[in-house]
Amino acid sequence: EQESPPGSRFVCTSLPLDAASAGCPLPPVPMQGGALPPEEELKATVLQLRETVLQQKETIGSQREAIRELTGKLSRCEGADGKWKNEVGKGKDTMGDLPRDPAQVIDQLSRTMQTLKDRLESLEHQLRANVSYAALPGDLREMLQRRLGDLERQLLSKVAELEDEKSLLHNETSAHRQKTETALNALLERVSELEKGNSAFKSPDEFKVSLPLRTNYLYGKIKKTLPELYAFTVCLWLRSSASPGIGTPFSYAVPGQANEIVLIEWGNNPIELLINDKVAQLPLFISDGKWHHICITWTTRDGMWEAFQDGEKLGTGENLAPWHPIKPGGVLILGQEQDTVGGRFDATQAFVGEMSQFNIWDRVLKAEDIMNIANCSINMPGNIIPWVDNNVDVFGGATKWPVETCEERLLDL
Repeated sequence: EQESPPGSRFVCTSLPLDAASAGCPLPPVPMQGGALPPEEELKATVLQLRETVLQQKETIGSQREAIRELTGKLSRCEGADGKWKNEVGKGKDTMGDLPRDPAQVIDQLSRTMQTLKDRLESLEHQLRANVSYAALPGDLREMLQRRLGDLERQLLSKVAELEDEKSLLHNETSAHRQKTETALNALLERVSELEKGNSAFKSPDEFKVSLPLRTNYLYGKIKKTLPELYAFTVCLWLRSSASPGIGTPFSYAVPGQANEIVLIEWGNNPIELLINDKVAQLPLFISDGKWHHICITWTTRDGMWEAFQDGEKLGTGENLAPWHPIKPGGVLILGQEQDTVGGRFDATQAFVGEMSQFNIWDRVLKAEDIMNIANCSINMPGNIIPWVDNNVDVFGGATKWPVETCEERLLDL
């Protein structure tokens, strides 16, 4: 607010007590029972009252500004009062009929403000009375109660639904995390096995198992087991350095039957194939200390069997455990004959020498395929038991050594 120039004067005029109320009439309140429904009339009344309150607040705000302005001017009037008194006799009295005491003017303004405040409180009280819960019609209260009850039930139902979804999501997340961890662990184990296998040999299948002594504690073990079989083909390369008899190149034992599948040459007896403890003699001759490729096929239908040496079929027969399925879940041992599942080896029946490419299929291979395998013209790993480093463990001093290509092994033939 700018200062008035020196020598300026204010003219102060008193206001009647009813001046403040002249411009602030109360709006008419619509009477109940008109053409509109009670609820609509009530809403209209509330809206009008709110608008009136807002107008009154604006008026009060402007009155307060005027009061502050007048208060400032009265202060100046009071400060200049002594100077004006000295000039009263000299000039005309321009203060009119204003009271000479500024306190009276302030008292008048205070009364005006109090009147405005009383009117505002009356309006607010009337507004509260019109919109109070008790003033609402009975059917409207019941409708509001029903709606509130419905909303509460819907809210509780939604909360319960969200809790169920949260619990289900937590369970699914835990199961998925466990499944993922299991798969990752399996992959890590597989990678470790591959790294271990590839570190020793150029390729996972280019190795041989060496069993240099005739004991009851040197052997190899196939980690995988067999499923139930109604036919099979077993092929392997072997080189025996023992006589008489090469011993047991492999044996498969299951609970209740230690001689489920056995290939054995014991002492001066011919080489034999045992299935479910039934025996067939094979026309094979592999005790000359050279590498030989041996394949044996069998089917439960009529117990038909075939014996191949170095790709040629040397014998066939039938009635070897006919209609007997090979039992699953047993133990495959290389180099020893089992009297119990996985143990009780006999040193006199042990294989002495080297073997490689021990593979098992769940079908009878064609003679052409067996010839191609023996000639090294194709590479056919067994679909049930393949010859891979991480599937063969050795014990008791048996060792695994790298072996060169199939063609190099054929130099002994």
